[in-house]
Amino acid sequence: MITHAFASTPLSPIRILVVEDEPAIAESVLYALRTEGLAPTHVTLGHLALEELRREAYRVAILDVGLPDCNGFDLFRNIRQFSEIPVIFLTARSDEVDRVLGLEIGADDYVTKPFSPRELAARVRVILRRSGGSIAQAPRSDEQKWAGFRVDVDKQRIYCEGHALELTRYEYRLLKTFLENPERIFSRDDLMRRIWTAPDHSLVRTVDSHIKTLRAKVRSVTTGPDPIQTHRGQGYSWKLGS
Repeated sequence: MITHAFASTPLSPIRILVVEDEPAIAESVLYALRTEGLAPTHVTLGHLALEELRREAYRVAILDVGLPDCNGFDLFRNIRQFSEIPVIFLTARSDEVDRVLGLEIGADDYVTKPFSPRELAARVRVILRRSGGSIAQAPRSDEQKWAGFRVDVDKQRIYCEGHALELTRYEYRLLKTFLENPERIFSRDDLMRRIWTAPDHSLVRTVDSHIKTLRAKVRSVTTGPDPIQTHRGQGYSWKLGS
C-alpha cells in the first residue's frame, strides 16, 4: 500500500487534492486553501482523482460524494486500495445514514453543503496537524512501548506480542489512546472528540462499531480476558495487566 509521509519545506508545499464538479464551489474552496498557504489541485472526475493520487504526493483529499462518473464513497474505497491519505467528504446530502457511512468507512471528516470554505480550510489544517503536517510539533520518539504492545508512531502501526495488527486509521487512534491512558474511562463523546476530526454527537454509535472491530483484532493475537472494558452508562477503558 502506498502512503505519503513527508515534511513540508519551502520547496515542497503541502498539496491538497480537491475533487469537485461544481465550478463555483471548487473555486471558493481553492481560494480558501491558497489563502491558508496550501497548494490545491482541482479535478472534476473520480478517475482523474485516482490518476492524480497515484502520480503525485498529496496530504489531504477533499472528495465530493456526487461526482458525474462515480459515487464518492466508491471512489474512497478505490483510493484505500493503494493509499491511506486523509479524506474529507463534501456532500449535498445531510441524511445521518450518509454521514455515518462516510465516517465508518474511514473518512476523516464529512462536510454538508452549503458550507464555509474558510471552515473547510480550517478542518484541513486540523487533519494536517494530526497527521504531521507543517505545523510544528514537539519532538517524539518514533516508537513507544507498553506491556505486550509496541507502537511505531511514524509508521502508525501497533504490534501486539510481536504481531502487527491490521488496523484502520481510527482503530489505530483508539488503541493508541487506550494504551496511553490505561484505566481511564473515556465516554463516547470523549473518544469522538479525540479520534474523529469533526465529531457529531449524533454519531457516537460509530465509536461502538470501531470498538467492536478493535476488540476482535486484539483478541485474535492475545489470550486472556478482554482488555477493553465496558462501563455501562460511562464508556470504555483499557485494563492494566491485560
